[in-house]
Amino acid sequence: MLVFASEDHRAHNPTELHLFAGEALPPKEVPARAETILGALKAAGLADVREPDPLDSDPSARDLLSRVHDAAYLEFLRTAHQRWCALTGNDGGGEAMPFVRPILGPGFTVPDHVLAELGRYSNDADPLLAGTWQAATSAATCAIGAARTVVSGDAGAAYALARPPGHHAGPDNFGGYCYLNNSAIAAELVTATGGRAATLDVDTHAGNGTQAVFWHRRDVLSVSLHIDPSVEYPYFQGYPAERGAGDGEGFNHNLTMGRRTQWPGYEPVLDQACRLVDDFGPDVVVVALGVDTAVEDGVLALEGDDYLRLGERLARLGRPTVLVQEGGYDLRVLGRNVAAVIEGFAQAR
Repeated sequence: MLVFASEDHRAHNPTELHLFAGEALPPKEVPARAETILGALKAAGLADVREPDPLDSDPSARDLLSRVHDAAYLEFLRTAHQRWCALTGNDGGGEAMPFVRPILGPGFTVPDHVLAELGRYSNDADPLLAGTWQAATSAATCAIGAARTVVSGDAGAAYALARPPGHHAGPDNFGGYCYLNNSAIAAELVTATGGRAATLDVDTHAGNGTQAVFWHRRDVLSVSLHIDPSVEYPYFQGYPAERGAGDGEGFNHNLTMGRRTQWPGYEPVLDQACRLVDDFGPDVVVVALGVDTAVEDGVLALEGDDYLRLGERLARLGRPTVLVQEGGYDLRVLGRNVAAVIEGFAQAR
């Protein structure tokens, strides 16, 4: 399979301990994720690797980013770390973290101050590093490269090894390790060329950022199957009652599962999601491929050949497909599970 990957992902390498449910833990979204996945794909003979075009030399790619994300938010991401360093006297190697957040309501104001903006644009504890913008934009161009290849008909499917991931990033916010919404950007490319796209999010956690991007639109179907958000991130979004609004009403679907769901419980939810995609009849399917559904990641409980079955089911949709990497954090199984999805998909096609 064509694989779009960039070494720029290494520019985003958080190392400072973060609080997760009150416990100080090292970051889980690290460069070793992409390296592990790519190594496994190469070892299995599944990777024809391509480098995406750089963002700075690609005006149409920059336009796609601005179609998905607000201009002020993009400018914040591009400049925030440098502004934070100037304010704090940091030498450039530090990690800018939000420490104050706005209280929404009457009189809500965001001053032109980087510390306020860190809280305004973030919804959790993700850091901004000197290389975050470089890594995030290169992840987006991986998704763009894969989508272009599929839309042009040069390949029936392509995989974007996008890191950092993207499906929690909304039009004007970052969180859940996500800064730019790579899957939404791939879907936007499809619509920009006159097609209809469906995003099918199989990550453990709700694709709340993708939902927000397409909430008012009917040219993109958003389907996400995930853990019940009342017990896991993102908590505030991803519930079945969220169906879109305005022109987009009925074009957003959240299918939820309980903790530790295994394949026998997961498969019928996946089938329901695939039926929704089939009924919509998209020209291209964008799969937000999170494999943090693995039992080792501690939330859902897929394992082993379940990932072959997942790939096979996605292939049976029979549509041009862009697979965009999202979650998956246990390095012992991450590469194996992604490779199994790609292998199952390729075998079933």
